[in-house]
Amino acid sequence: MISTEFFITSLVVVLMPGAGVMYTVTTGLALRTRAGIAAAIGCTLGILPHMFASILGLSAIWHLSAQVFIIIRLIGSLYLLYLAWSMWRDSGSTAFKTRPQEKNDVKIITKGILVNLLNPKLTVFFFAFLPLFMSTAGESQIVQMIRLSVVFIVMTLVIFILYGILASAVSTYLSGSSKVLLWTKRSFAVIFSVLAVKLAATEN
Repeated sequence: MISTEFFITSLVVVLMPGAGVMYTVTTGLALRTRAGIAAAIGCTLGILPHMFASILGLSAIWHLSAQVFIIIRLIGSLYLLYLAWSMWRDSGSTAFKTRPQEKNDVKIITKGILVNLLNPKLTVFFFAFLPLFMSTAGESQIVQMIRLSVVFIVMTLVIFILYGILASAVSTYLSGSSKVLLWTKRSFAVIFSVLAVKLAATEN
């Protein structure tokens, strides 16, 4: 049985602007609906390793080894900075025009996977937050963990797809203004940079 508290809290976590949301929205704005959906799928797939790690009981290792958390946090920060630099570099007057090489769904999904795979906030969510909604009575903790994780992942996929579709719809109205397109993408680049710095400064 999924508690109302878990559902509401998970919804808030998914809706909060983060690296995955920004990547999905940026892709939807630049490359329209299909690419936005591909980005949403990639970001959702990037959650799975965090889920599997928590189910296998690796949280104890993370708590005992602060160095592991620091390493992944720094890798994630560097990757976000790379994405920010890429967006800023490509933010010309034609920044949101579709280019053939950018239409590759596999590349879009792969980038989405990396965005969330290297996001330690998801590790914290699954390893520390998720168990708060598990009961010590009745079903095994593994079964409960799987159920809660599946709900969170499905919720993420649906909401991220909606983000991608809405971003694509907005891009249609923005397509006539090169200045708006330029500064929109640069704004996202700045946000990615801020997220990267914040991620690197996160306390263990």
